[in-house]
Amino acid sequence: MTVLVLTGCATGPVSAAATHRSTPHRSSPTPRPPRPTPTPSIPPIPLIVGFDKAAQSTDDPASPWVVVNKPRGLNPLQFVPSDLTYPDVPNLNHQPMRQETAAALVTMFHAGKAEAGLDFAVQSAYRSLESQTGVYDDDVARNGQAYADTDTARPGHSEHQTGLAVDISAVPAQCSLDACFGDTAQGRWLAANSWRFGFILRYPADKVAVTGFTYEPWHFRYVGVPLSTQLHTTGVTTLEEFFALPGGTAYPG
Repeated sequence: MTVLVLTGCATGPVSAAATHRSTPHRSSPTPRPPRPTPTPSIPPIPLIVGFDKAAQSTDDPASPWVVVNKPRGLNPLQFVPSDLTYPDVPNLNHQPMRQETAAALVTMFHAGKAEAGLDFAVQSAYRSLESQTGVYDDDVARNGQAYADTDTARPGHSEHQTGLAVDISAVPAQCSLDACFGDTAQGRWLAANSWRFGFILRYPADKVAVTGFTYEPWHFRYVGVPLSTQLHTTGVTTLEEFFALPGGTAYPG
């Protein structure tokens, strides 16, 4: 919208004769160069004043703030989310997720398409305790337990069981479930924008000692917009550091 600002407004119309009489005969002044149009600046993201870290539980598996890692398993171990659903997006393994996660994911995928022309798919989402056992045992059989413990959570220690974690891949497929996904257009867009929709990149490359898992640029965790915004604004990249909770690469016992 263009706004016209009128300066020196008169109380009535001004005739051409009056204009002629009020203009003395003198040399024309040197015209002033036009003023450059100022470039609008993007305002900084405000901190959430009085953010309450205790507003939601970090222990309850039904809470969007639950922290699950190697020393912090789910309790109860057999937890199953009560509101699992299938979002209307490409879903390669046809796995459900929590309703709030699904709604935010659909919005995020649509934004990626509208803003950057990118397409995404769900590689994996909710995994039951039984399916986790199958995934972990298969990794151990192929690579040994020491290696499996670096990139596959033991049963009961996986965020996927909460229904809040989503593994995302590019469409068409490129670097699926591989570190090079972080260098794809989809991976870069998600890393920069997922916080706007309530997600965080859960396993950053420089935080393996904190999260306990290797870099996974495809693994995004829903925590809700208030918490994701606070993490983005403060520059804290892990839930363990933000909530001062134990993490690390070792399982208890």
